[in-house]
Amino acid sequence: MTSGLSSADFAKRLDTTADETEAVLEKLLSDTALPDEIARPKRLMDAMRYSSLGGGKRLRPFLVVESSAVFGVPREAALLAGAALECIHCYSLIHDDLPAMDNSDLRRGRPTLHKTTDDATAILAGDGLLTLAFDIITRDEVHDDPAVRLLLTRALARAAGIGGMVGGQLLDLAGEGRFGDRGPVDVARVQQMKTGALLRFGCIAGALLGQASQKDYQALDTYGRALGEAFQIADDLLDVESDAAALGKPAGADAALGKTTFVTQLGIDGAKKRVRDLLAKADEALSVFGTRGDVLRAAAHFVADRKS
Repeated sequence: MTSGLSSADFAKRLDTTADETEAVLEKLLSDTALPDEIARPKRLMDAMRYSSLGGGKRLRPFLVVESSAVFGVPREAALLAGAALECIHCYSLIHDDLPAMDNSDLRRGRPTLHKTTDDATAILAGDGLLTLAFDIITRDEVHDDPAVRLLLTRALARAAGIGGMVGGQLLDLAGEGRFGDRGPVDVARVQQMKTGALLRFGCIAGALLGQASQKDYQALDTYGRALGEAFQIADDLLDVESDAAALGKPAGADAALGKTTFVTQLGIDGAKKRVRDLLAKADEALSVFGTRGDVLRAAAHFVADRKS
């Protein structure tokens, strides 16, 4: 099944959600201390805003908003949950860029945070975004049922933590030989954890917020896993086929670090075929929603076809 949504309509929806997410993040990252906070140091807040505002497609909060829309979840609640997920994503980028990790000088077309400040400020800004995410996801405005908020919080922690993104980052570094001899790299497992886990959360968040049936939850879970893998393969292809100006970050970084990727394992043609197979899997998973799944269906194709 193909999406009934035009590329222009999809782009407009994506941009609208990005603008709304930006507005939510601006409020969340204000200098005004909240109850039980003692103070918000200006240097810390400036650093957090530098890495969170004014850039990015906001794909992860978009997935939260659109998966929530399938079940009629209030948009304001979905945007708040999406902002929590985006805080996790932005924190991960700050830490990934540090000299001890990927040692990157460029992110979203401008200097990385540690280049504009220093390593210590960047580490603390990432820590601040990580902890703020869990402040946000537990707020009453996300859902009036504390059991739902608990399920969301646990799902986000597991997506972001040792069995998800953080664990995947360590496996990725191990694949570069950072900790001794390189062993065999399970690229699919690394992807599922490092990149796919947060994208999958964006898809199942709507089902959790909407208190969906097990069947509908499973459909979004399957879709989210397929989308996450397609995203990483597209990213691997871009690293080979694009340039820094288009990417907004250094191109060829994976090859320079000697990373094993989907492209090194499957070849360019094999990687592109795998993306097509994943899109078919995502389409099939969304079939239970009929036309309500059109935006999510278009999102999978956007992920696969993106140029940056």
